[in-house]
Amino acid sequence: MLPLAPEGYPFVLIPAIAGIFAWTFGYPTVAVLLWLVALFCISFFRDPARHSDAPPGAVLAPADGKVLSVGPAPAAVAGMGMPIQVSIFMSPANVHVNRAPIAGKVCEARYSRGKKLPAFRDKASELNEHSFVVIDGPLGTLAYKQIAGSIARRVVCDLSAGDTVARGQRVGIIKFSSRVDLFLPASAAVAVEPGMRTRAGVTVVATMGGVDEP
Repeated sequence: MLPLAPEGYPFVLIPAIAGIFAWTFGYPTVAVLLWLVALFCISFFRDPARHSDAPPGAVLAPADGKVLSVGPAPAAVAGMGMPIQVSIFMSPANVHVNRAPIAGKVCEARYSRGKKLPAFRDKASELNEHSFVVIDGPLGTLAYKQIAGSIARRVVCDLSAGDTVARGQRVGIIKFSSRVDLFLPASAAVAVEPGMRTRAGVTVVATMGGVDEP
């Protein structure tokens, strides 16, 4: 059976059950449409197992999707010692489960309400609904931001300040198309460029200075 994120069960079960009732009461067309919705939600909320053999100094992608940009971080984040920003856009076809880019302790995890601008717009990072997580680990300190878009209506962050996470661990989900921004220290060597595809918990997006490779 296809692994399904827990957040997806209501979106799958409600149209599936409604389709059964519609079929029972003589509305086959409605039933088929409802079952198609259920199948779409099964695809959207899939949660495949992920494993990486990347070296200890590697920072893994926090999201599946396409690299939108690699450039300077907003002043507020740069002032925290993370001047590099890598933005990953997630289409409805991508897996939307997010994963920890490094292992470490969660120093900060906060949620901010905001607008619903298209996630690919530059201002979406600052103005849209989002969660902001800072992780401090053996590689150093970095952060990521889960950003809702014009279709995404809910950002789910599973972490709280004080939590300990493993690299590649499931840390949340964004429902229905979105974006994740990764913020890196100046010592990081970025390994991706705009247009490249990433897989959460697998793709190496950067390497951190000062970490010995095996």
